[in-house]
Amino acid sequence: MDSFGILEVSASALDAERQRMDAIASNMANARSTKSSDGGPYRKREVVFSAMPVQAGQDDLEGVKVSDVVKENAFQQVYDPGNPDADKKGFVEMPDISVIKEMVDMMTAYRAYEASVSTFDISKAMLNKALQLGGQ
Repeated sequence: MDSFGILEVSASALDAERQRMDAIASNMANARSTKSSDGGPYRKREVVFSAMPVQAGQDDLEGVKVSDVVKENAFQQVYDPGNPDADKKGFVEMPDISVIKEMVDMMTAYRAYEASVSTFDISKAMLNKALQLGGQ
């Protein structure tokens, strides 16, 4: 196995978690958005991870990648007759997004990001020490 493979695994996890945090931030920012570029209310985004080989020919070494960003079709009816998007009965179709759940997901993604940073830093320090010892 290539010594730098663990750095590639950590880097792939960092990129995937960053994309997850971007989706969560978008969900939180648009939790009350009744209009989107699609025409209807904002659709919550969920990031789907999958494994990926980080080096050609190294089946035993896998990182993570974002394989898809799924847009959910779950909406809720909120009674808000003053809203310009309300129907004749006073209901507005809103995204079904719980800001509290999104905050918990953000904290989980942040912790996973921190863990990947730690893994990257420790691996880098170990490789550096190995290079120093090899040069003596």
